Amino acid sequence: MSFLKTVDPEIYEVIRKETERQAFGLELIPSENFVSEAVLEATGSVLTNKYAEGYPGKRYYGGCEFVDQAEELAIERAKKLFGAEHAN
Repeated sequence: MSFLKTVDPEIYEVIRKETERQAFGLELIPSENFVSEAVLEATGSVLTNKYAEGYPGKRYYGGCEFVDQAEELAIERAKKLFGAEHAN
């Protein structure tokens, strides 16, 4: 996050404080679960730049082939994890 620290030190400091709060506090709210570094990296990736309305292979906008691959992978993993025939 050193680039953010250079470009916007105030926001960097806010994020740093929130990271510290989450690391050293105990939240009992399920929706505020502490995610892994891998999840943070994935959600902060270039996939965030892509608007992908619709379903894999049936998007309203072009250039979604890699978003489709990521979504299809997530669907397959959810089906396996929950022993389901379908996932959405």
